[in-house]
Amino acid sequence: MGLRLLIVTDAWFPQVNGVVRTLSTMVAELRSRGDVVETITPADFRSVPCPTYPEIRLAICSPQAIARRIAAFRPTAVHIATEGPLGFLARRYVLKRGWPFSTSFHTRFPEYIHTRTRFPIRWSYAALRWFHGPAASVMVPTPAVQHDLQARGFQNLKLWTRGVDTALFHPGPRPDWSRDLARPVMLYVGRIAVEKSLPDFLALDRPGTKLVVGDGPARADLERRFPEARFPGAKFGPELADAYRAADVFVFPSRTDTFGLVLLEALATGTPVAAYPVMGPVDVIGSAPVGCLDRNLDRAITEALTVHRDRCRAYAKQFSWAACADRFRSFLAPFG
Repeated sequence: MGLRLLIVTDAWFPQVNGVVRTLSTMVAELRSRGDVVETITPADFRSVPCPTYPEIRLAICSPQAIARRIAAFRPTAVHIATEGPLGFLARRYVLKRGWPFSTSFHTRFPEYIHTRTRFPIRWSYAALRWFHGPAASVMVPTPAVQHDLQARGFQNLKLWTRGVDTALFHPGPRPDWSRDLARPVMLYVGRIAVEKSLPDFLALDRPGTKLVVGDGPARADLERRFPEARFPGAKFGPELADAYRAADVFVFPSRTDTFGLVLLEALATGTPVAAYPVMGPVDVIGSAPVGCLDRNLDRAITEALTVHRDRCRAYAKQFSWAACADRFRSFLAPFG
């Protein structure tokens, strides 16, 4: 029997990140299976940019507005995806009615906030424990995140791994625009922000081309500091897949991501990965021979460049969005 599933999220289009890609893919996948899926997002309300993170729009709405939306939809399951204004109002509504609900942990905001403001990490995690505490299940992307949150006192954690679109992200010839680039081409894809540790990559003294695909608040500063790197802006769909195919190695210097969908996208095109051995890369790649995880990023790049591209593609094909949707649906908390 199909669900009437309500997903409440403060992360939605036009944001470009792994959270939005994951949630939008779940909506499409579950609708294709016969579930009725409704979303409540910042696009439904007046919003303002989040301080220090302007790509995120914070919805301005009343508890009554959220209550009307939820009551009109008559859900039989509720998933609260984010710990923002919409998430808090939806949480308040369902708790008052005694409805079960699920949540998900996508982003290590305590570390992000600490990087920007030095706000104590333990205080932020205390707030997150309070938010997720009543949930019937708290979905997390990797075993490392699960273990970390368990150690911090979180309960009802469920492992919800991610997928990759292997039809869009596949091996192929290098795009014409990349043929004149000095080799090797070292690619980063993602948000250009302080928590991504991009100077670790851009400051390396290596031959070749450093290509930074994406946008964000640190872009102008990094373009000024590292004029030899190329910053073509954000890419989407086939253009993004071409960027991965243009690269000889995908460099992921972030130490704060909980998963990193871009790692799977790169591997699906056959591009090996160089990253730190931290949460995210450890869970996506581990000891698989599809790149190199090393505390010395320069050494990781050198080693990853020796990996055969066929291995990367074969490894990425193990991950599917269909399996991701199966797990997501199994962790929901239906009622009514």
